[in-house]
Amino acid sequence: MTVRTRKPAAERKKEIVDTAIRLAADCGPDRLTTERLAKEIGISQPAIFRHFPAKSDIWEAVGERICTLMGESGESIEATSSTDRLRKMVAAQLGFIQSTPAVPAILFSRELHSENEKLRAFFAGLMAQRQKKLSKLFTKGINSGEFNEEIDADDAAYLVLAIIQGLAMRWSLNNRNFDLVKAGSDMLEVQLVGFTRR
Repeated sequence: MTVRTRKPAAERKKEIVDTAIRLAADCGPDRLTTERLAKEIGISQPAIFRHFPAKSDIWEAVGERICTLMGESGESIEATSSTDRLRKMVAAQLGFIQSTPAVPAILFSRELHSENEKLRAFFAGLMAQRQKKLSKLFTKGINSGEFNEEIDADDAAYLVLAIIQGLAMRWSLNNRNFDLVKAGSDMLEVQLVGFTRR
């Protein structure tokens, strides 16, 4: 007979969230059941609901965790120029997605977002923060003469986000069969021609 160790509530909740993120990469967030989640962890379904009264609460916690992790990725980047910083920011973002393959599935799950407004708002807020950070980077590069003064900083930021999101979707649809960071770096180099051309 296996004796289960009772974990503190915070530790168990983190385990549930981390397991949900991992399983969402395997079966997709829309098909992940609390039954499968409980089985994977080795606890009962009622134990899941003691920590998260509704399945939507699990997804909100997943959203918070992903936002925290994505927010931390690339925070300590050191760079000598705006171009170098941009390269490193994009690589860090794509590296995080590559190491957490559930992210594209969760970010682009129409069903999940339509059922959970709070989760959709988490990710919309995260994208807005990313856009703002990139826009500031482009503004600095434009002011220093590193980027073409004719580009709009906000539009350039949205374009970089579109590159990241489009590549993440293609990577996910192609069964993660290419190096996401390398593909993103290559694509960014093509785009940098437009950002820096006088």
